[in-house]
Amino acid sequence: MWDLFHATALLEGVGTGAAWLVTGCLLLAGAVGCILPVLPGHLILLLAAISHRLMLGAESGLNGWSFVVLILLMAISQTFELLSGAAGAKWFGGTRWGALGALVGSVVGLFFLPFGLLLGPLVGAFACELAFAKKASRAAAASGVGSVVGTVAGLVIKGVVGVLMIGWFFLDVFAIG
Repeated sequence: MWDLFHATALLEGVGTGAAWLVTGCLLLAGAVGCILPVLPGHLILLLAAISHRLMLGAESGLNGWSFVVLILLMAISQTFELLSGAAGAKWFGGTRWGALGALVGSVVGLFFLPFGLLLGPLVGAFACELAFAKKASRAAAASGVGSVVGTVAGLVIKGVVGVLMIGWFFLDVFAIG
């Protein structure tokens, strides 16, 4: 019967070179995903660490705390990415309706990558400010622009967290510090 124990034992038999090749490819794909919204970068970085541990076992250099830190960094980044458009709309004078529109637009925009990433929060904030908050078009547009500024700030934070995740991985693997 095939179970997780046998799968783990098989993966631990992979050579060091092959393990590093897989890990390196996953780290590279994750780094690209932290910049381009087409790939789930942080999740790929976490999978790189998990696969590295599975392939090399205790000799991988990764300890349990690394996975806790990587999961926390991934969660923080995803939260910032999701809420940044709404925060930007509020920062630029939008109402809670504009913030809600930016949040909904961010989620809907994910289905229309890459343009939906910026247009979703913009259109969502603008439409909700006009329809529900009864704002003038100029004030609604300011809220929409704020959502784009917030989304871009969220993308910058996403990239920084990706670098932190990669750095944490190497610090733990090579026991630096």
